[in-house]
Amino acid sequence: MDVIRLLGIRETPLSVDEVLAAVGDHAAGGTTIFVGTVREQDHGKPVTRLSYSAHPSAEAELRQVAEKVAADFPVTALAAVHRVGDLELGDTAVIVAVAAPHRGEAFEASRRLIDDLKAHVPIWKHQSFADGEAEWVGVGE
Repeated sequence: MDVIRLLGIRETPLSVDEVLAAVGDHAAGGTTIFVGTVREQDHGKPVTRLSYSAHPSAEAELRQVAEKVAADFPVTALAAVHRVGDLELGDTAVIVAVAAPHRGEAFEASRRLIDDLKAHVPIWKHQSFADGEAEWVGVGE
């Protein structure tokens, strides 16, 4: 069975339960999950609106990131999903999970998965602030 169990860029709400179930594996001694949510502030300023958009190649790029993590770490399963569209404060924007034989490997692989997703997958965040300013944040931030 492929260790990459679930990948996706979605307009619908994300489910921690779905991602956790996808990486369930009896060979794993440790499973990590990271949930990224929309926060109420950025740069010390109140956020009023946030939207994510993705390039059409985003899912293919996400697969490349996942394949590299699977090749570099002894993982038994991994999953990553990212939301696009308009999100509210507290909404889940991204979930990554990794199962591995030992907790240290799971933590390291999970950290690499989220960091590489943020650095290489072409997903951009547009956030508006209470003071009327707005900014785009994207790949390679």
